[in-house]
Amino acid sequence: LCNLACLHCFISCGPKNDKHPMMSLEQIEEALAEARRQGTQEYYFTGGEPFMHPQIKEIITHTLAQGPLTILTNGILIDDAMAAWLAETFQRSRYSFDLRVSLDGTTPEENDAIRGRNTFTQIMAAIVRLVSHGLNPVITVTTCHAELDGDEGRAAFIALLREHGISQPRLKFLAPFKIGREARRHGGQGCYTPAERLYVDDVPDPLTDHLQCDSCRMVTAKGVWPCPILIEEEGARMADDLDGALHAIALDHPACYTCHVDGVSCKT
Repeated sequence: LCNLACLHCFISCGPKNDKHPMMSLEQIEEALAEARRQGTQEYYFTGGEPFMHPQIKEIITHTLAQGPLTILTNGILIDDAMAAWLAETFQRSRYSFDLRVSLDGTTPEENDAIRGRNTFTQIMAAIVRLVSHGLNPVITVTTCHAELDGDEGRAAFIALLREHGISQPRLKFLAPFKIGREARRHGGQGCYTPAERLYVDDVPDPLTDHLQCDSCRMVTAKGVWPCPILIEEEGARMADDLDGALHAIALDHPACYTCHVDGVSCKT
């Protein structure tokens, strides 16, 4: 579930997509307890849009009680009161607390072509709001515009953020995944070719440590997946709970190719 319907979304998130309902606070507490028993070292919230959850403050508080937390968001729902609360939580937390805000262009024309009308203005306002409260979010860019995937594109983002008062910009660039709405954006022409497939023997141990699924799992209200990218891929579901998802992962899904070749990781 998301307040936006971005054209590059690999799991086709949107205001009406409830295929993976939001986890209840009780489900999250159960997952946290299970993760603690397993020795989990860090936590990551994604969606959809995490700030649509009516109990997001309680969820953040419960998670930060036992480990570092990163949240991926488009920022639009973070008003001044929420930004102030996040800053206060950041200051008092014993563990690191990081926000990543998605932005896909240095101008309204670039970003809004992907994320929707007026989203550039709203996202930049959220970034400025967070900075005004002493936070420095990681700006996460999906390089749907090829010209942004290079030194000049990165320099343009740094300049944009400095113009808005961020003296030390933090940026993360991700390659688009050719599944979900991103594949449809290209009329099906952007899909993976038969040659673009990754198999376990292609990445022998210990060379899988650059892949997020080497050490992470994605817990949802409908079970556990290797990562958020695969939650709509047939056969990717691993188990009902974390304890059942400790077995090896098959890297034979098309999106695995992008992770391996482009070094994609949700980790900050």
